[in-house]
Amino acid sequence: MRRRMVFSTLVVTVIAVMLLGLPLGALTYKLVHDESSRQLQGEAELIGAESDTMLEVHGQLYPDEFDRDHPARFIRITPAGAPSGATAGDPALDPENPGAPGLQKATATTGRGTLVEVWTSAETVQQSVVRAWLGIASLSLLAIGVAVGLSMFQARRLTLPLADLAATAERLGSGVTTPWGHRYGIPEADRVAEVLDRSAERIAGLIATERHFATDASHQLRTPLTALTMRLEEIIAESGNPDVVREEGEAALAQTERLVETVESLLGRARKSQNPEVEAVELDPVLHHLQAEWQPVFQQERRELVITGVSGLTAVTVPTDLTQIIATLVENAYKHGAGTVTIRRLDTGQSVRIEVSDEGEGVPEHLSGRIFEREVSGDGGTGLGLALARHIAESEGARIELVQTRPTTFALFLPAGAGGLSKMTGPV
Repeated sequence: MRRRMVFSTLVVTVIAVMLLGLPLGALTYKLVHDESSRQLQGEAELIGAESDTMLEVHGQLYPDEFDRDHPARFIRITPAGAPSGATAGDPALDPENPGAPGLQKATATTGRGTLVEVWTSAETVQQSVVRAWLGIASLSLLAIGVAVGLSMFQARRLTLPLADLAATAERLGSGVTTPWGHRYGIPEADRVAEVLDRSAERIAGLIATERHFATDASHQLRTPLTALTMRLEEIIAESGNPDVVREEGEAALAQTERLVETVESLLGRARKSQNPEVEAVELDPVLHHLQAEWQPVFQQERRELVITGVSGLTAVTVPTDLTQIIATLVENAYKHGAGTVTIRRLDTGQSVRIEVSDEGEGVPEHLSGRIFEREVSGDGGTGLGLALARHIAESEGARIELVQTRPTTFALFLPAGAGGLSKMTGPV
């Protein structure tokens, strides 16, 4: 591309120089010849005037006087009525001389009838024309050189951004999604660079979404799979008791359905094809179902999971999301806490507050401000659960806060529903 730009500029410049230079050369040739003819004609008229003066004063001509004042000329002066004229100047320029070079002639006739003829060499005129043409050629070559230099500079200025943009596109195609941020001062190239930078940001967002989906899915599916495994183990252990087997089978089926809902929710969020559809949800059934799921796990560790506070509360949320958020908080208390885990329900007027606390040592001070960041964990965890729970809560207008570090207490704030409230308090 750079060569084509330089070559095309060179061709255009040469054509422009020829269109201007050739007529200028012809005009220069004519001007030099006309100027030389006018000068020679003026000399002839001057010589004629001097000749008339000599004839009036002296009665004769003195040709030697003209040799001094008009060098490099051959002059013939023929007075009126004289059979021949007097000559002066360089005999080599005599037109009757066979070896005379190319000559230029001018004639003048005075008022007394004196005929004056002046010849000069045409070589001087030709030299003046050649010098003028050389000047025009030099300017033309200079113009061509400047045009080629400017075209090379412009070609470099235009092609380097294209090469840089091609390298940026290649980086983008190879998976490097960091915006390049280069600008070139060329509006068209800058627009392309801006589009590539925005594309890089969108691709980086898509890649991050896919990565987050993989990690979030693995984390969120772990709890239902653990519960399902425990139910299956209970079925195997109670294979001799049909009633227990049936009960545990139904519980395993419920865990499987919850697993399917979790997968669908995660896929919808990853693809951004689902917006959370909030509805009024009664909290007690959700919390009691969660308590029943986790009770075997806590019993194995000789711990308890209890629900206290105001019963009969209703919140505006997504049922599956609420289950995932509370399960994440309970799992966090089970793994990183100790003693009894308490789920407490509170009515704050415009919102419903669900607190999950344990009797462990609490959150270290250096982690309290970053506990909801991804991959931040204080005890060998993945650091994904709390971050994902906060993301899910915020997507539907709720929020999660660490309200107390010792003992660890997390609070989920949900918009209050329109359901009635019961003033019963205490463990359930």
